[in-house]
Amino acid sequence: MVSKILKSGHIKLYKRENSNFWQMKIKLPKLKAIRSSTGSKLLKEAEKIALKNYSILNKDNKINISSSKNVFKKIHLVETADLNKEEIEFILNASKKYISFNKQRIKKSNLLEGRTIFNLFFEDSTRTRTSFEVAAKRLGADIINVAVKDSSINKGETLLDTMTTINSMNPDILIVRHPEEGISKKISSTVNASVINAGDGSHEHPTQALLDALTIKNKFNSFAKLQIAICGDILHSRVARSNITILSKLGAKINVIGPKKWLPKNIKKLPVKIFNDMEKGLQNCDIVMMLRIQKERIVEKIMPNQKTYFKKYGLDYKKLKYANKNAFVMHPGPMNRGVEIDSKLADDITRSLIQEQVAMGVAIRMACLELIIKNRDNNVNH
Repeated sequence: MVSKILKSGHIKLYKRENSNFWQMKIKLPKLKAIRSSTGSKLLKEAEKIALKNYSILNKDNKINISSSKNVFKKIHLVETADLNKEEIEFILNASKKYISFNKQRIKKSNLLEGRTIFNLFFEDSTRTRTSFEVAAKRLGADIINVAVKDSSINKGETLLDTMTTINSMNPDILIVRHPEEGISKKISSTVNASVINAGDGSHEHPTQALLDALTIKNKFNSFAKLQIAICGDILHSRVARSNITILSKLGAKINVIGPKKWLPKNIKKLPVKIFNDMEKGLQNCDIVMMLRIQKERIVEKIMPNQKTYFKKYGLDYKKLKYANKNAFVMHPGPMNRGVEIDSKLADDITRSLIQEQVAMGVAIRMACLELIIKNRDNNVNH
């Protein structure tokens, strides 16, 4: 086998005895080596091809950090009420670079190398947990997924004991999902690590609302003239609460639509218009955001018949016609197809933004991790 080394060993060209074509091996720092054929029989041509591939991969591995003034200086993200309009917009803008970064062939950075992040999920949520895990790994952080069902907390240890134990390991960020409302805020006051609320009961889900806002921003750019309908189980939905706060602060007008028994008692205090009828509630709306029926939080006596519910409140093409002509559909997932939303409509890429929401989730969480770590580094008293 004959070979040639380029770029201080980052590129190796080689040709085996039984092959006519030059092969290349490209190894960038902290990344797995990439091997492929250059498709060339000539060494000089193979060198040009290898150098071009090296340049592309090396460029892909870099993230352009925004030099704009940081107006988001918090070290925790537990409630959307804590965020003002400028902070929300700053986070959305900080996420833009990750949208393009995540479309690259090499999706790996060492920006958070050496940082430790714990995923503490006391409730099941494959989508949110995986999204945070992907975000952390793409930034080069060490992510630890704690299997709560196997943890000491199910053997009699209190939540405070568990937090104290984890705190002793000096993590940088704890991502917490828990069925108890307000638990993330309590934890943030007892540990040295930063805390991101990944959902606390029926209370809040800040990063879901931020990713929804990012999805909408990518389609409409401005929120000023947008009318957004949030439909379904408002009472039990932390997604609805966080979205109402975030989207109204950004300037959107919000309609909430749902059965009277599924509207919170304080709903009239929120910046929304209230409807119990889909036809009236969807008038002039640009976005229709459907909510999952929170079966795990609903007492049996108010659980509706699914067919009856879909007929009145499930979104299909017929009901979507009540909204603006080119209105888009959203859903935080996981979906109960045929209950909250028609399956064909959910998968219609000309009307549905559901898959885009998933992609925006990784970008927004990468931005939140980056900003919070940066704020920790700048805040010596955290």
